[in-house]
Amino acid sequence: MTSIVTRFAPSPTGFLHLGHAHSALRGWRAARAAGGRFLLRIEDIDPTRCRPEYRAAIAEDLAWLGLDWDGPVRVQSEHLPDYAATLDRLAARGLLYPCFCTRAEIAREIAASGHAPHLAPMGPDGPVYPGTCRRLPSGVRAARLAAGEPHALRLDMAAALATAGGPPDYEEEGAGRVACDPGRFGDVVLARKDAPASYHLCVTHDDALQGVTLVTRGADLRAATDIHRLLQGLLGWPAPRYAHHPLLLGPDGRRLAKRDGAPALRELRAAGRSPAEVRAMAGLPDGAGP
Repeated sequence: MTSIVTRFAPSPTGFLHLGHAHSALRGWRAARAAGGRFLLRIEDIDPTRCRPEYRAAIAEDLAWLGLDWDGPVRVQSEHLPDYAATLDRLAARGLLYPCFCTRAEIAREIAASGHAPHLAPMGPDGPVYPGTCRRLPSGVRAARLAAGEPHALRLDMAAALATAGGPPDYEEEGAGRVACDPGRFGDVVLARKDAPASYHLCVTHDDALQGVTLVTRGADLRAATDIHRLLQGLLGWPAPRYAHHPLLLGPDGRRLAKRDGAPALRELRAAGRSPAEVRAMAGLPDGAGP
């Protein structure tokens, strides 16, 4: 069987729960079954939500669950210059522009275009941006930058697609080639006002840097793959295969999430559950395949 490299890349914004265990086990088992490598990466770019105590708990909870990983843990907040250099590469090709809009301003612009904000086209990060700051006169843009006005950096989607030669595709395990349509998501943010880089930029950068060949992650991130494949094409990075697994649902039929109070692994441990029991609760009992 061909050796593969997978990864588990949580954000330390809360304690790991069963949904995380399900995703981590899938990646770990896929790597170990192929004699490959399983990596642990901490995606902690968001300074407003990430906490050191959650970061420390991730390794502890995974080890208790019975998972090990290969090589050092990559912590994204320790590599900000890497992401800045990648943004500079895109900016030098005219593919980025500063966006000064607030969320309220974006909502008003969408409403003015005839869409109710809750009915506007949606992307992985929320309502599709209407392109307001892309249309700013260069003099106005330069003046606002010179004044130090806070801004995000957005990908000029039309220019990016023209540069890439059209939309890409990717290999989905069990489904073959899947066509991408990143244009439907508009000018996505690659660096936020309050964070030096976005999830989309960091995850594609690190997957390429770390040699990830198989991305195992939840089906809720399937749409984001369109954006990631476009960035990989623009930056000359290799395309991994993808395996988007169904989300683990709670008794109410909703996906397990930190914000909804999904039981943390450490709570289950404190309640006397064994690692084998928790693996079974996560939908991947011992003896189950990847």
